[in-house]
Amino acid sequence: MFGWSRALMAAAVAAASGLAGCGGGAPLPPVPHDEAANERQQQAFVEALKPRRAGRPVVAVLALNEGTEMTDLLLPHAVLQRAGVAELRVVAPRAGRVVLYPALQIDGAQDFAAFEQIHPSGADYVIVPAMRDDDDPAVTAWLRRQAQRGARVIGVCVGGLVVGRAGLLDGRRFASHWYYRGKLLDRHPSGTYVPHQRYVVDRDVATTTGITASVPTMLALVEAIGGRDRAQALAAELGVASWTPVHDSTPFALDAGRALGYVLNKATFWRRERWSVDVRDGMDDVALALAADAWSRTGRVDVEATAARPVTLRSGLVPVAQPAAQALPRLPLVPALKPVQQLDRTLCEIGERYGTSARDRVMLEMEYPQAAGACAG
Repeated sequence: MFGWSRALMAAAVAAASGLAGCGGGAPLPPVPHDEAANERQQQAFVEALKPRRAGRPVVAVLALNEGTEMTDLLLPHAVLQRAGVAELRVVAPRAGRVVLYPALQIDGAQDFAAFEQIHPSGADYVIVPAMRDDDDPAVTAWLRRQAQRGARVIGVCVGGLVVGRAGLLDGRRFASHWYYRGKLLDRHPSGTYVPHQRYVVDRDVATTTGITASVPTMLALVEAIGGRDRAQALAAELGVASWTPVHDSTPFALDAGRALGYVLNKATFWRRERWSVDVRDGMDDVALALAADAWSRTGRVDVEATAARPVTLRSGLVPVAQPAAQALPRLPLVPALKPVQQLDRTLCEIGERYGTSARDRVMLEMEYPQAAGACAG
């Protein structure tokens, strides 16, 4: 179900048996508390990602047809499209459908050849989500070509593995989903892992921490392209108070207690439920992705899209949906909520339905530091 669930499960079994700790490697240094430094880091990121060419920037969101992380793809595309600051394309080895995980599918991806015919000088930015296969030869070769033509590359979450396969992490500073920092350092010993930052940029290559880091990272990119006022207005729409790189990496690790929770949760695989989400024209991609991702990561729910006719999401993407064949439980969505509020509500509902340990596992996988007291009342 998850792109990296087998690796996490193996580590969980080992940790629960007392044979291994988390996948992150050496202990982290203390969290720095320097507001001026945080502001400088954010501004350095914005400056590094400002457009270099005249005209409207072209952003390619890279995908693997056989499996791309849902939130890593949908959220950057939706945020940038809503900002109205760039031309967006979802680009994959083959035109057409992209299977997303842990849920849903989209249609309408452009293939590499078609993109390069329209944009022979390459993209201005390439967003790289996590993928089921981090060393697909076509993806690696295309990403390397785009970087050589001057594209700034942004690896979201475990998309850093794909970026690394293209040779773009060697000798660079990088961030990563907590579970994969050790693996990236093993693959790229000349690189430097940077803890306690949601996003990091080094010589045209940016990387982020876990799944939910795409929110602040895309807002920082909007600021770089469209200015701070545009980013501020969009942050208010999304329900985001700040998009600084500030992040405490310390809580995100797999200890024996959490590992045992993973093992026990996987042991109840027969209790999975099928849920539907009725997709409709103009539906908010960000709220949809965050809610569907979180519920799917409980290991108890499979989410499928239903619609009576073809529909287009708010960003212009087309979800693959089938008419509802039977009455299924509905994915809980509240249209009046802002996307990040929807995620907070979803996590609280997960805790109510499956217990706080299930909620905490989802937050761990999504690397989301939900505010204390968010579920009060």
